[in-house]
Amino acid sequence: MASSANLVHLTDQNWEQEVVRATIPVLVDFSATWCGPCRLLAPIIEKLADELAGKVKVGEVDTDESPNVATKYSIRSVPTVIVFVGGEIKARHLGHTTRENLLKLLRD
Repeated sequence: MASSANLVHLTDQNWEQEVVRATIPVLVDFSATWCGPCRLLAPIIEKLADELAGKVKVGEVDTDESPNVATKYSIRSVPTVIVFVGGEIKARHLGHTTRENLLKLLRD
């Protein structure tokens, strides 16, 4: 899935360290390999990871590979994008979206 060097592959195992303990905002893309809209969103997420490197951590979770994280945050459909600040949910968006909408999630 990930092709950007700045995009963090998040799993049940590294979630606590990478998201909950993060010192900067974290934008997380919950997706699955079989999901068409997820594949459309992936290049946008990868580009944001590069653009926002150092200011915002951008990561992706494959909900099939990491079901515990998906369950914990009530992910019922993919793609779902959640912005975390200090380990808490700040914003959430369900479905495919634009770069501009993702940046708005981070600002609001």
